Amino acid sequence: MSLATFIADALLESRYGGTEHPAPDSWNAVLETMLGHRSIRNFRPEPVPDSVLAMLVAAAQSASTSSNLQCWSVVAVREAERKARLSQLAGDQRSIREAPVFLVWLADLARNEAIGQAQNAPLEGLHYLETLFVGIIDAALAAQNAAVAAESLGLGVCYIGAVRNHPEGIAAELGLPPRVLPVFGMCIGRPDPAKSAEIKPRLPQPAVLHLETYAAQPDAVERYEECVKRVQASEGQEAAGWVRRMLNRLASKDSLNGRDRMRAALANLGFEIR
Repeated sequence: MSLATFIADALLESRYGGTEHPAPDSWNAVLETMLGHRSIRNFRPEPVPDSVLAMLVAAAQSASTSSNLQCWSVVAVREAERKARLSQLAGDQRSIREAPVFLVWLADLARNEAIGQAQNAPLEGLHYLETLFVGIIDAALAAQNAAVAAESLGLGVCYIGAVRNHPEGIAAELGLPPRVLPVFGMCIGRPDPAKSAEIKPRLPQPAVLHLETYAAQPDAVERYEECVKRVQASEGQEAAGWVRRMLNRLASKDSLNGRDRMRAALANLGFEIR
């Protein structure tokens, strides 16, 4: 077995937690980076240089964008006091405070609106839900490109969805104009080697890959549940599984941690959703 095949098989084994997984017949450094992804919440103190940040944004801008509208932006936050305030608004997460740079990814309709207004052009389409979808999807695609680029450079990342707990507060802190939505954050920095982060197993492919038509695969979910329990136990955690935690997250509006009011937040941020 070649070294590349050994690494590929080990990463696939970790990604699927010992359940069935694809054979590593095709492999390269990009796949190794992507399959090795793990959420990093503990960082070394050294900063992320401006030149690296610029390359991450270049990678982000290389992502696909619907109709080339480019309806996204990103705010890079390094200032400790601002990171602390953002952390308080996003579940008081320590990783936001400690990451050398915290990126807030935005669905940005304000830039395109300003261009249209400057040219006295009609902008009716800006106010439909579809256009907000475009901005959110564009931001997600751009951020994932940046995440893969960061990991290819030896950096670690952690997505922070909790910026949507208080989107108006995040918007005020960052000075966002109307019709700009903070979609999620991303901690970036050099991982602290003293505090390991494990690859989390994902659902078996039969649960998510549907051939030709959709076909639910409850057996695959059951296998995944047992897999997650084994991994949790091996890491000294409560063997709670995936199903219970997933259902707890969806149990009530309170479990959404403030995100049950996203419709009102969008109105407050200037989105006229038609």
